[in-house]
Amino acid sequence: MQRDSFSGQIIVIGASFGGLAALLELLGQFPDDFEAAVLITMHIGDQPSQMPRILAAATALNISFAESGEPIQAGRVYVAPPDRHLLVKGGTIHLTRSAKENHARPAIDPMFRSAAASNQNKVIGVILTGELDDGVVGLQAIKAYGGLAFVQDPATAQASSMPESALRNVEVDGCLPLAELGEVLVQTVRQRATEAASFESGKRVEPFATENDLTEDWSSGGAYALDPIGKVSGLCCPECGGALWELGDKPIRFRCHTGHAYSWAALFESQNETVEEALWVAVRALHEKQLLLGRLIQSSEVAGRGGAVKEYELASAGLESHKGTIRALLASLRPA
Repeated sequence: MQRDSFSGQIIVIGASFGGLAALLELLGQFPDDFEAAVLITMHIGDQPSQMPRILAAATALNISFAESGEPIQAGRVYVAPPDRHLLVKGGTIHLTRSAKENHARPAIDPMFRSAAASNQNKVIGVILTGELDDGVVGLQAIKAYGGLAFVQDPATAQASSMPESALRNVEVDGCLPLAELGEVLVQTVRQRATEAASFESGKRVEPFATENDLTEDWSSGGAYALDPIGKVSGLCCPECGGALWELGDKPIRFRCHTGHAYSWAALFESQNETVEEALWVAVRALHEKQLLLGRLIQSSEVAGRGGAVKEYELASAGLESHKGTIRALLASLRPA
C-alpha cells in the first residue's frame, strides 16, 4: 500500500560516465546512522548489473536495487535497476519502463522530478560526473519545489559535462570536490533536521508536475497534456517519429507525446545517430547496386557486348565516387 509521504529527507544522486568510482567515494563519507534515504540513478541501460554489491564495499548502509512498491526508509540506499526508471511516489518506490529520457533508462531526470513532486522541499539533489546533461532539468524541478541542489566540482569529475551543465542552468547550493561533498551533505541533513523546518506538500509546479504525471502513467496519451506546458516544435522524435513539444528555454528541451524526452544536447546527439544510420543505409544501397552492375558486366562480357560493358563500368565508377562522398560526410559527423 502506498504511503502518502516519507517523513524524512531524501537525497537523490545522478551519475553517468565515471559514476561508479564517484559513488564509492561519496557513499564512503556517509555515517552508519545516516538520517536520510539515498536514491541513486546511474546510466546502466538494460544490461545485468552488480552495482549494489560493488557499492556495498564502501558503506555499512543497507544498499540494494530498488523494488517497486517498497517503502522509503532513512539510512537505506536504493539503486535504480537496469532498464527501469526509479520514481518516488508518496513514501514508496515506483519502478516503470516508461519511455527513455535523454536516450537513457534508467534516467536521472525522472527520479529527480518525481522526488521533487512527491516530497517537495525535503529533497536534496546531487549531480556527479557524466556526459551530456541528464539530471539538469530534474535539478531545476528540485529547486522549484524548494529543495537543495549540489554538484560535484567539474574539475574533479571524470566527465565534466553533466556538472558543468548543471552549473550553467541551475542556481546550486554547493559545488564541491568529491572528497568534501559527502561531508557537506551529511552536515546539511543534520542541520535541516534540527531546524525543524516547515516542509511543504501538495503544490504543483509546472511543467514538472505534468511531466511527472506522464512518466508515472505512461499509458495515457500525452499530446493534450503537453499543449498547456509547451509548443509543437516542428521536430520529430528520433526514437518513435512522433511530434516533439518544446518545453522551457533554459536549457531548451523537448518531449514527444509517447514520453520520450530530450535536452537539446541529447536530441542533437540522437539526430547525429539518425543521420549516420541513414548515410550507412545509402552506402549499403550503393554497394549492392555495384554488386548488381558487376554481375551485368560479367554477363555482357560473355555475350560480347562491349558497349554495355563500358556503360556498366562507368556507372560503377560513378557509384564508387558517390560512396566516397558519403563516407566523407560520415567522417565529418564525428571527427576524430
